[in-house]
Amino acid sequence: METIKLELDEKRHGAFTLYIDGKKLGEMSLSITDDLLTVYHTGVEPEAEGKGYAKKLLDEMVSYVRANHLKVLPLCPYVHAQFKRHPEEYNDIWKK
Repeated sequence: METIKLELDEKRHGAFTLYIDGKKLGEMSLSITDDLLTVYHTGVEPEAEGKGYAKKLLDEMVSYVRANHLKVLPLCPYVHAQFKRHPEEYNDIWKK
């Protein structure tokens, strides 16, 4: 079973972390300040690549951002590429 959890420290730095059957197999590292969520890196373990998990992490982050009225600064190459490829999906949350 897969689970994605937002795990933050006291400075609001952390990650959306992907667990499959209790094993950590991916994460999207980020920080949150005021009304901005900055994404630094998205990574999935080699054995979990090609199964759409990076997109699931992205979808979870986007849902969180919209629910909390934040903007996204996509420093992560994967997230930035998705925002550029599908601007109609992300323009409302994209901090350019």
